[in-house]
Amino acid sequence: MRRLVVGEAIWLWSVRHKHAECREILSLHHEEAGVTLRIVFRTGPDRFVAEGLWYSGSVSDGRGGLLNLHEPGVVRMLLDEAAAHGAVVNVRGETQIDGWPLFDVLVARR
Repeated sequence: MRRLVVGEAIWLWSVRHKHAECREILSLHHEEAGVTLRIVFRTGPDRFVAEGLWYSGSVSDGRGGLLNLHEPGVVRMLLDEAAAHGAVVNVRGETQIDGWPLFDVLVARR
């Protein structure tokens, strides 16, 4: 797991690919708070994940929008955007969200 420092908070994060319902999963864990956020990118129409076609951790809309989930800057932007949308809760446990709405916001900014 890698570390991401956001103010006083330390998040541990990792990326993995799951073949069942092909998807990329960015997992962020705030150990002190006991909070885990999983940002999931499932393949679908105009939604592509690595699947051996690109490098590990890549997600794309097929129209030029591409994010690398292994880049700390991308992880930070996704975490910030998830927080802005109320997905980062301060309740112990795990929250899972669809990453594509966050993807669309970040790609539009670039």
